[in-house]
Amino acid sequence: MDFTHTEAQQDLEQLTRSIAEKLTTPERLKELDSAEDRFDDKLWKALADAGVLAAALPESVGGGGFGILEQCSVLQQLGRPLSPVPYLSSIVLAAGALAEFGDEGQRELARRAGAGEAILTVALAEELNLDPAQPVTRAERSGDGWSITGTKITVPAATLADAILVPAATSDGVAVFVVDPSAPGVTVTRQLTTDFSAESMVDLAGVSTTEVLGGVERGAEVVDWILARAAVGLTAQQLGTLERALELVAEYARERVQFDRPIGSFQAVAQRLADGFIDVKAVRSTLWQAAWRLSENLPAEEEIRTAKFWAADAGHRVSHTVIHVHGGVGLDRDHPVHRYFLAAKHNEFALGSATEQLRRLGQSLADVPA
Repeated sequence: MDFTHTEAQQDLEQLTRSIAEKLTTPERLKELDSAEDRFDDKLWKALADAGVLAAALPESVGGGGFGILEQCSVLQQLGRPLSPVPYLSSIVLAAGALAEFGDEGQRELARRAGAGEAILTVALAEELNLDPAQPVTRAERSGDGWSITGTKITVPAATLADAILVPAATSDGVAVFVVDPSAPGVTVTRQLTTDFSAESMVDLAGVSTTEVLGGVERGAEVVDWILARAAVGLTAQQLGTLERALELVAEYARERVQFDRPIGSFQAVAQRLADGFIDVKAVRSTLWQAAWRLSENLPAEEEIRTAKFWAADAGHRVSHTVIHVHGGVGLDRDHPVHRYFLAAKHNEFALGSATEQLRRLGQSLADVPA
């Protein structure tokens, strides 16, 4: 395995970072706090105009032909300033799945997303269901199409989306349907989330559609493809968030003086920061191992769950270190550091907590023949 970033990764990292850090300022984030949907349209347009959105999509949909490694580099840089844009849900997951498994019309939708002309999303989470690969939402055949009934929660950018990919159970197994949010029977309700990101509950009451991504016979494959990239992409975003959070708290520990000494010189503080450094390195190494295996089409389930475990477990510790070392300042909503705590906690529990990842890893090991 080679952890050296490709030339395309390095170029995308630099380009994305320059755009994101210029536009995602604490002032802009504070402005978006009062918006109905926490979405930075100016940043999204800038990323589209610079070719960042399309770069890591297949050439078949007008993209640059790069893949998951380059997408993770973009997500890492967007995670650093906490950029409120749906790159993971719209580009990596929805557009990527449409390009990989879709027909000509669906690939055109992916092309529009890469050009910044459309926003897409994927509805994975359900209440009281820890396994998105086995959805409770159901789809029944209805004439020449399907009728979908169920409820999805914490759907990213659903109020902004032109199409939603909805995994649902059928009599022939799981399938992924392309749903128009404006279709009869679809109700989108904004939800209040930990980090105030634009997420919604999507109720589907007998929603009609004829679009099945990849066909029912490939439904399980499509869902597994999406879930793998969702976990890896979320870990990449968490890596950027934790990297920047650790930088901020280290700077504070050097500058904050107590008893005539920088607080970073106190053993307890220094040890917390050292532990945070190790945690971030663990997230980084497990992320790139999982992403590399995906890019090489190698089995990666255990590596993906290991990476998501570290994103959750390290996210918990680093986020609390940031707040504890900052003291009262860390709880002040006028200070930008509190946003890193909220973002890290959101990423910790999205797609399964550390405990859930360990449980599934343990089951994988138990299933190995003796």
